[in-house]
Amino acid sequence: MRIQPRKQILDIWRSMLAECYRDQQWSWGGRVESNAISDAEQLLCLMYPITQIETFAIHDPDKTQEDVRRALRPLGQATNIPRALVDVALEYFKKHTDERGEPNFAAGSYLRAMSPETPLPEDAVLLQLETVDGYSMSITLCLSLMVFVNDRTPREAQPKQREKLVDLKEKASRRLTAAMVGLLRSFVVNSVGSDSDQGRAILEMLRQGDTTDAELQQGLRDRFDRLRNQLKTDVRLGVAEESKPDEDQFFECGWTWGVAKDARKIVEYASDFDMSSRPGYAMARPWLYFTVSALDGIVDLTSRRIRALNILDSEQRSLSDALGVRWDLTQRYWSAIARFDDEEWPLADIPWRTSDGEESDYYSLLVVSVLIQDLVNRTANDADLVKAVGIIEELARRGRITSRMTENDPAAAMHYPGVRQGLSGSEEAVGSHLALYSADYSPLIIKRSLQAAQLTDNVEAREALMVVAEAAMDHLDDRRLTRGEESVELWDDLGHLPGMEAYTFERPSWYLTERVVEALVAAASAFEQEPPRSSRMYDHLLRLLNEADHVYNQELMRSNVDDRSTLRERLEEIGQLIKRARELRNRRTSTAIALSERALRLLDALEEADLDAGRSR
Repeated sequence: MRIQPRKQILDIWRSMLAECYRDQQWSWGGRVESNAISDAEQLLCLMYPITQIETFAIHDPDKTQEDVRRALRPLGQATNIPRALVDVALEYFKKHTDERGEPNFAAGSYLRAMSPETPLPEDAVLLQLETVDGYSMSITLCLSLMVFVNDRTPREAQPKQREKLVDLKEKASRRLTAAMVGLLRSFVVNSVGSDSDQGRAILEMLRQGDTTDAELQQGLRDRFDRLRNQLKTDVRLGVAEESKPDEDQFFECGWTWGVAKDARKIVEYASDFDMSSRPGYAMARPWLYFTVSALDGIVDLTSRRIRALNILDSEQRSLSDALGVRWDLTQRYWSAIARFDDEEWPLADIPWRTSDGEESDYYSLLVVSVLIQDLVNRTANDADLVKAVGIIEELARRGRITSRMTENDPAAAMHYPGVRQGLSGSEEAVGSHLALYSADYSPLIIKRSLQAAQLTDNVEAREALMVVAEAAMDHLDDRRLTRGEESVELWDDLGHLPGMEAYTFERPSWYLTERVVEALVAAASAFEQEPPRSSRMYDHLLRLLNEADHVYNQELMRSNVDDRSTLRERLEEIGQLIKRARELRNRRTSTAIALSERALRLLDALEEADLDAGRSR
């Protein structure tokens, strides 16, 4: 299925507003009851494209594009669309802020028992457990709203509406600060002895072929000494000093599922927030799922665009810098682990095994996610990309994206109920060992395939990645909800997949719908880039241009400069073709080739006509 982000996002908006905006009232919740994370995802289905894709912007009614206006018509006329969204956003903050003004990030109805079949006890305290997903999703939502307010304020004439914008900015900013503190206190360093169970698991995860323990240990020291020192010197806020690795210890870094049990209070910044000092309960070990979730939120926070807009206050800039350091160290750590053996990457040994002994293809995809982002930052070479493409293709096959799902297929569980993330430490916090289930395999593989495709000018690699992304979109197409006899652009009904007929749902999953929107925004970003340039095609273009230019100069030398006939007009046309091909040669090689070939054909026709004229004389 061809990915068409503009059409698909507008279709999602139509389906979404038909589902949750009636009689000028917003309806929160979907397949699960309203909670702080699900409601943020629901709102982001609208706000993320609006603030990420320029042609979807709605802050200036005079410039709102007609198809965008039609899709959002249930919210009112173009002037009223931004005002209606401000009201919905303010309602979100009212729902998820307590009476003391403290933002609430509780996962609520997303929490599950360790067994997916076991119902969760009805306990209000239990539902208040907060997770990194809540902090990360809030960062993305609050930044989107702050960007929107920044664009909208100069164009809002009504005093009452301007007051609402000021209120929205203050609430978004306060929640953003709390979420940043939450992420800082959820970052952990897990240091282990080489003879411990976790140390042995790390060695086995890295071992390829018959490499000895001594060789692996030496390799770890050589590769991670600098990073180990940076963890000691550059990471201080919220992190326990005693958790940092000694010279003879292995370590992992990343994010646990919530505020870590050993997290230190933060007194340097945001000390008036509960989040800065509340006790943590999460086991101080990185979870891959929560690490990728945190990294995605921090990418938005530290982007050039956010820095250029200057919408963060001084305290938030300091917190952002601290998160940026953790983001950089974590990216480098997992990217280096994934490519630990230059010849045989541990990442290619699917499924990935974590240090607590669990393994899953989904964990491999999460490590791919970190790797791709690292390749984006350090300008990947083609050899690394080609290896990454092969791994993505294999994960697509094993996840039944590019291969057929069968009855009782073990891969089906990755799509529903998803991969269990046991929240070790939740039993101490709320009296029950809880879990979250992550079921975003398909949209995640689209997003990472499209990000990887932007990195390469290798036409074959790019084509392979596009095939995977389009196959994943086909897979998701079969999982759309239906209304009457028609499919709508909301997810997630798995009843059409073989062996999953029992998993038919009526209400939308904002968890999956938001991730589809994220993938479509990634697609829009990829399509806005110039097409890839193949070095072989570029060499071919230079030869064509050189020949066209040379023959053109010969024709100019032979032609009468005072001639005003069609011959002169044709020569001028050829000159323009060559000039345009030169202008495009670095951006659109294939187009430049087509122009050069046309110039050569016209030159050949002129030469042939000249020969015919000579023969007739």
